[in-house]
Amino acid sequence: MVTAAAGILIIRVIIGLLFIGHGVQKLFGWFGGYGLKGTGGWMESIGMKPGVAMAFAAGASELVGGLLFAAGWLTGLGAALIVATMLIAIVKVHGANGLWATSNGYEYHLVLIAAVIGVALVGAGDFSIDAWLRG
Repeated sequence: MVTAAAGILIIRVIIGLLFIGHGVQKLFGWFGGYGLKGTGGWMESIGMKPGVAMAFAAGASELVGGLLFAAGWLTGLGAALIVATMLIAIVKVHGANGLWATSNGYEYHLVLIAAVIGVALVGAGDFSIDAWLRG
């Protein structure tokens, strides 16, 4: 029988790893990303200045948030970092386009926010560093 802890583990690991990927795209240009300079230039073009500093903040939040969330360590903090980056993406990029992803809206970002807040509220589960530290 599959347990709730296994389900939460799957959610945490997939979302966490994808955020790690987005973070290293921004920070190092890995996985087809643009690195700090390229991402910083784009961020300046949408009014987020200084662009390189904003790119670093976004990339670091995604990388650290993803690592914490995937590992289930300080899960609430990891979730908060992920939620913060998604809220900024909604406000600065996707919000004006409406809800639906077909119009470059914020639908997907809202789903991610709901998932990470849900996990943070119920806890990281038995297969997590948080649970191991609790003993």
